Amino acid sequence: MPIYERSGQRPYPSGVTIRLPTACVVVLVGPSGSGKSTWAESQFRPEQVVSSDRLRALVGEGPHDQKAGKDAFQVLDLVLERRVSRRLLTVVDTLGLDAARRTAYLRLARQHGMACHAVLFDTPAALCRERNRARDRPVPAKVLAEQIRAHGNTRAALAGEGFDAVHDAGPVVVVPAAMLAAPAAASRQEDHPMSLRFGLQVPSFTWAGDLRDGLAALAVDAEEAGFSSLWVMDHMLQIPQVGREWDPMLDSYTTLGFLAAVTKTCRLGALVTGVTYRNPAHLAKIVATLDVLSGGRVVCGLGAAWFEREHRVYGWDFPTRRDRLDLLEDALRLLPLMWGPGSPPFEGHRVRIPEAICYPRPVQARIPILVGGQGERRTLRLVAQYADACNLFGGPDTVRHKLGVLARHCAAASRALDDIEVTHLSTVLCAPDRSSLRDRTEAARAPGTTPEAFAESVNAGTVDDHIGRFRELAEAGVHTAIVSLADLATASAVADFAPVITAFRS
Repeated sequence: MPIYERSGQRPYPSGVTIRLPTACVVVLVGPSGSGKSTWAESQFRPEQVVSSDRLRALVGEGPHDQKAGKDAFQVLDLVLERRVSRRLLTVVDTLGLDAARRTAYLRLARQHGMACHAVLFDTPAALCRERNRARDRPVPAKVLAEQIRAHGNTRAALAGEGFDAVHDAGPVVVVPAAMLAAPAAASRQEDHPMSLRFGLQVPSFTWAGDLRDGLAALAVDAEEAGFSSLWVMDHMLQIPQVGREWDPMLDSYTTLGFLAAVTKTCRLGALVTGVTYRNPAHLAKIVATLDVLSGGRVVCGLGAAWFEREHRVYGWDFPTRRDRLDLLEDALRLLPLMWGPGSPPFEGHRVRIPEAICYPRPVQARIPILVGGQGERRTLRLVAQYADACNLFGGPDTVRHKLGVLARHCAAASRALDDIEVTHLSTVLCAPDRSSLRDRTEAARAPGTTPEAFAESVNAGTVDDHIGRFRELAEAGVHTAIVSLADLATASAVADFAPVITAFRS
């Protein structure tokens, strides 16, 4: 059963839940009668299990037709290669006692960037023999004895073969790769808490009922749940990663003005403002106005823009990436001048302003500027030179790498990395428990998408899974985690995520 333990499953001696990543090859190891097929049937969907016995039945006279063994393994290898090339979770149900075959399975998994775990069945020999005798066509006693003997030497061999993990048979839970180590990280958070702020991104407006009332209620709920910031995308059309082009998409700064009126404490911003959509001086005026009307709660998110179709539809130029980055640098330099004293002239790469005039001034002495994007050569250098915050994505290792690059740019700019707030954006599906999570996943995933692929794409997990995941991000250097809730249109999405926020309050 993907993602969740199956209720009513048979107990296993280890009593330890096996956590597997969504993209994984699982190699079963044990003699005939050790319970491999029964275990696999109880833990996985039928299409996820590639069984040599079943393939013997397909190409021969039955599941125990040893004469069909060669053909069965040829089919098994073909099916396994096709599934792994699509990164589908796959369980290899054979004896697993042939070291060369185990090595081949491991090599195939690595070739496609998948994890490979072994599950060991240390069933007592007497029980294996008893089960074998009860079969319609038992394995010959001498053959079973040899399997049992070979299995006795397998555990030590598995430890040195390079598997990501070797497990004793037990109940299974399949989780996104980012949550594989969540239990240990969640324990660290409970024992030695770290602080982490949370922001909520609202990327779509497709919930049932009145859009205006729904957005107002969402903002109030988010603030009460402990979100410290609210963010919208700066797009005129819905982007393909989120929905359909004809789905409702509100103007970003008009929406932020509305959110300013219905909230009291949340910071507000666009994640991120495309610099190609507005004259930078006009953008400064818009942001300053929002800061005044929100009582000083604005963060100015900026990015180089990327959605070419949107530009074409609205009749805007779509410059080269280099020119867009030049325009981003101009905006990063100009905006503080517009919000500061006097009215100095400005001349940049692509923007020339004779007088930087903006009244009224913002409430904040300096409106924080956040740069989205993590290009290592220029974008992060612009962060080091001009920005107050950066927005990253990816796992803890990616965050550490990007912050290492940013630290070098900061050193070159004679600036401390600690001066820059590190934010992180990700999609989240959160539920109180695995039963609820299964139901949410099934309700939200598109037809034709496997539960594992969908879970990976939205970081589907329980509250404890997410506490562990965000603890790892905090340890990597993230200060604010901005989440896009995959089930935002459901009534309980914000409330279900609230315990995660509570776990990181200092």
